[in-house]
Formats: sequence, structure tokens, C-alpha cells
Amino acid sequence: MTQPIKTPLLDKISTPDQLRELDDAELPQLADELRAETVSAVSVTGGHLGAGLGVVELTLAIHKVFDTPNDKLIWDVGHQCYPHKIITGRRDRIRTLRQGGGLSGFTKRAESEYDPFGAAHSSTSISSGLGMAVARDLSGGDNNVVCVIGDGAMSAGMAYEAMNNAGAMDSRLIVILNDNDMSIAPPVGAMSAYLARRLSGGTYRKVRNWAKQLAKKLPKKWERRAARAEEYTRGFWTGGTLFEELGFYYVGPIDGHNFDHLLPVLRNVRDAKEGPILVHVVTQKGKGYGPAENSDDKGHATARFNVVTGAQEKSKPNAPPYTKVFANSLSKLAEEDEKIVAITAAMPSGTGLDIFGEKFPDRCFDVGIAEQHAVTFAAGLATQGYKPFAAIYSTFLQRAYDQVVHDVAVQKLPVRFAIDRAGLVGADGPTHAGSFDVAYLCCLPGFVVMAAADEAELVRMVATAASIEDGPSAFRFPRGEGVGVEMPENPEPLEIGKGRIIREGSTIALLSFGARLSECLNAADQLAAQGLPATVADARFAKPLDHELISGLVKDHDVLVTIEEGSVGGFGSHVLKFLSDEGLLEGGLKVRTMVLPDSFIDQDKPDVMYAQSGLDADSIIKTVFAALGREQAAETGERA
Repeated sequence: MTQPIKTPLLDKISTPDQLRELDDAELPQLADELRAETVSAVSVTGGHLGAGLGVVELTLAIHKVFDTPNDKLIWDVGHQCYPHKIITGRRDRIRTLRQGGGLSGFTKRAESEYDPFGAAHSSTSISSGLGMAVARDLSGGDNNVVCVIGDGAMSAGMAYEAMNNAGAMDSRLIVILNDNDMSIAPPVGAMSAYLARRLSGGTYRKVRNWAKQLAKKLPKKWERRAARAEEYTRGFWTGGTLFEELGFYYVGPIDGHNFDHLLPVLRNVRDAKEGPILVHVVTQKGKGYGPAENSDDKGHATARFNVVTGAQEKSKPNAPPYTKVFANSLSKLAEEDEKIVAITAAMPSGTGLDIFGEKFPDRCFDVGIAEQHAVTFAAGLATQGYKPFAAIYSTFLQRAYDQVVHDVAVQKLPVRFAIDRAGLVGADGPTHAGSFDVAYLCCLPGFVVMAAADEAELVRMVATAASIEDGPSAFRFPRGEGVGVEMPENPEPLEIGKGRIIREGSTIALLSFGARLSECLNAADQLAAQGLPATVADARFAKPLDHELISGLVKDHDVLVTIEEGSVGGFGSHVLKFLSDEGLLEGGLKVRTMVLPDSFIDQDKPDVMYAQSGLDADSIIKTVFAALGREQAAETGERA
């Protein structure tokens, strides 16, 4: 007997209000449709798939139970927010995810009232949620604040700082721990679901509060014993002792894919009016889509893919990726130097240290989402004569700036920072752009700061960093492929603070710091065609500066233009200070500094973003002509 065809539900849902009109029994069908829509959308755009598939039921349950957007729902990091976007009025744009002019791959306040807090870096949800809860209380409001945080994000100290504060304040706040990898939960089944319902229900909470009030009337010693007995009895059954110690009422673990378990517990905690509550939900990354479930990373980040097979689109690389070049270079050096160690903060594959770790498992350390700890851990290694390389994205190193200053720079410790994702990064947008590291590192005394113009230079800079033993150093490199230059087999360390001349000219000097060098060479070709021979130089170092190189460029040229993939306050600013201090700005010299604009740039293809930012060859040419006060030939700007 054939099953009757079910009427699609997702087509009827454009906002959570419509979702709340459905019967509970209809939610499993809606979950299937929402999961299929998520897979379909990400197959077109690429993006973070596994985390979203793991929270489909949880997403629907939260929006079903809570009165969003009046009740505030905060997704930590935002990797898992695609299903949330689909049912909060953005389904018609979901296939513009991470595209130019399209939806952000993360939550974004400017995008929807259902995104009360923008995310992309982890472990911020509880802090921001507590702020919203306190603001509610100060304003006399009564809405709920719900924070969904993953087990990975729970490895960061900020999450515990926020929980400690929330517990001490006894603020009404709901935190949902989405546990999809930690294995901290006992088997999830009928017994745990039953306990969760009972422990989150009003009757148990009333009895518990009555017992607390009674205990307070007992002698202090008895009160402490009674509280401890109650806490550890619950902890024995649920594993929630740690969270209870932080002042949270713990409920769970419960099956995050079972509506019969989720809905009653969420309704209970919604109706609770006392103190902070943590609901421990166990989910599976990639749930319901075989290729994601079976992949090593559970479909964490994917390119475009075939929905049927799961096979991802792969373009044939023209040159090796910078990340792989770094990892192979470091591994080769480590074969000869047993003091070289590597540290990553939960990004082994993203930083290439999975390659290093396969060869040197005892010398590679993944510390979790804990950049502050990673930096100071590296500093501790450096004090004992080891050569730590801290491989951290530029955007994530910002999270550990105090440790870079206080624990590394002040003590002059030789920690080497391998800064991946320098400059603009494309689809991940402004939250992941590496815009500020040159500015925030060059102001620190004793730092050596380098930027690789190509993959061959990156190999040399890895060797250079390994050779520096009297203070901290950093070398930055972009996301993506190199430019296809010949690689040195036995790279020698660079002379500290010395750049290089790539091409000689007589009128214009283009001084590049980093991976815009190829654009400078392109611009130089076009300038030469207009009768403006240009020297192109690669600075290599922003600190210390090559004073001799800069002085020579100033002496022999009419215009000096510096170009970098970073914010104001970086390389160009230091060049200007040197010229000013030395009195080299006199005599009619025209100097221009080209940096990223003073704005956050939305996601797009990197070349489009750089053109919008005024850091492509065409923009360099326009800058030169503007400095000269001359009109640019019309055809110049049209040439590649």
C-alpha cells in the first residue's frame, strides 16, 4: 500500500509566527524539508554545512517554543545559522549566501531582526546574551534570552567568564549547549529524557527552591551539606556539576534530534522565571545527509557540491596554496631542528598544521578555541629554549592581543607568529578579514614583521623566523593559491630589515608590502606604456624598515607609492614617519600610501573586493596620475 503524498510544509513557512501555528506532530516533516533545503542551498553557494544540518530540529524547536524575535535568539559563531535564516524570512535569498551583495554566512544584525547579535568569532553568545538579559531587567521587560553555544566554543575562556558572571548575578538566561563532538554526555535515551523533563519542570524546581529555603534556616554546616548533597545527586544522574558550580541550573542531556524530548524541556525552561539555566542538547554534525555524516570534518566547510554524490567542485590549482607552502616549509625545518614546535587554536587543517602534526605528533599542539592561551603557551615554550610557531589567522590573533603584548613582546620572547588569511578573504567577509595585524604588531617594540609577496618569499620567511632568537617575529600571507614562482629548495634566512628591488625605473617608485606585488608589476607595465618608467620594490619587512631602500627610492623618483593589504597605521604609516623624521618629505617629493579603506568590506570574490578597496593595478595607476596632477590616458585603465 502506497503512502499518501504529504503536502509540503516549508513553502508555508516564511516566518516563525507561521511555524508556531503548526502542530507538534508536523515538525518532523518540516525538519526533513528544511534539511533538504539547506543541503540544496549550500550545494550552490558552498559554505558551512555540517553544523547547520546538526541543528535543524533544535532550530525549529526553539522558534516553535519561543516568541522570536521578541525573545532573543543568539547563535554562537554562526556556522549553524543557515536553517535559522531559511525560516526567518530569508529563504528567497538563501542561494546568495556568502556571495557579493548576498546574505552573510553568519548572523548579522543589519540583515534581520531575528539576528539580535552578529557573530563569526566564537564564544561570544553568553556574554552578549547576559547583556541583553540585564538590559531587559533594567527596562522592566519579560522576554526570554536564549544563547546556543557549541561544545567547541565552550573551550574558550570567555564562555566561562560569562557563565561565572551570569551565575553570580542570578540573571534569567537560557543557555543551550549544542554538544556534537565533546563526548561528555552519557547515552542519550528515554531515561535521560525523562529526567530532563522532570528536572526542568515546575514541580521539581518548586521543591528544590523550598528545600533551599529550608536549608537556609538550618545551621550553616548543615546548609552546606544539604546543598552539596542535592547538587551531587543531580550531578550523578546528569553530569551537570561543573555548570551548577558556575551558578547555572543544569538540564540534560537530551536528544537534539527528537522533538518529543526537545519541546517539553524547552517549554519548561521558557516558563521558569528564576536564575540562569543550561540545557545540554546532544546533536550530530551533518545529520541526515550521508556525505556530510561520513566526511572527516562532518561537512564543516564545503565548496559547491553535487547533492546526489556529495562530490565537491575542485579547480585545478595553478600554484600551491600558501597554507600548504607554510606547512611543508615548517615541516622540512622541523626535520633538522627538534626544538621547532607548532601551536594552533582549533584550526589544524585551516592553518596547515595537520600536515605538520602527521609528521610530528608530539610537537604539534591544538589548544582548542583559546587564542589567548595559545599565545601564552607558546611564550612558555619559548622560555625553555623551544622555537614555537603559533599559526593563527590574522582575524583570530586579534583575540589574544594582550597576550602578544604582555606575555611575548614585553619579555622579548622568540615566539614566531604565522599569520594566515592576511588581507581580504572573500566569502567569509569582514569578520574574517586580516586587516589590522600589521598596524597592531608594528607598534610593539622589538617585533620583526614580514609579509610574503609570493610563495617563494613565504618559504624564506619561515626560515627567517626560525633563525630569530632574540625576540618575537611575525610573517603574514594571504588565503588561496600562490602566484606560480619557482620555489627555493634550500632557502636561506633573509637579512633582517632588508627589502629588494624587483624592477628598475626612473620616475615612479612603487613600494609593495605583501601580496599586492603582482598588481604593482601589472601597474608598472601600464605606466611604462604611458611614458612613466616605474621602479617596483618589495619591502619584505614593515619592521624594521629598510631605511636604505626607502631613501634611495625617494632620492631617485618623483613619486613614491606604498601599497599594502592592511589598514591605516601599518606599513605606509611607518614609512611616512621615517621620511618625516629624516626630513625626506621636502623638495617636492610626492608620497601616497595605499591601504584598505576605513570601512568593513562585505563578502565578494577577492579580486572584486580589492578593486572596491582601491588596491588593484588600475587603482595604483590612478593614484600615480593623481599625485602627478596629470590626466590618465583613457585606455590605460582598461588594460589588464
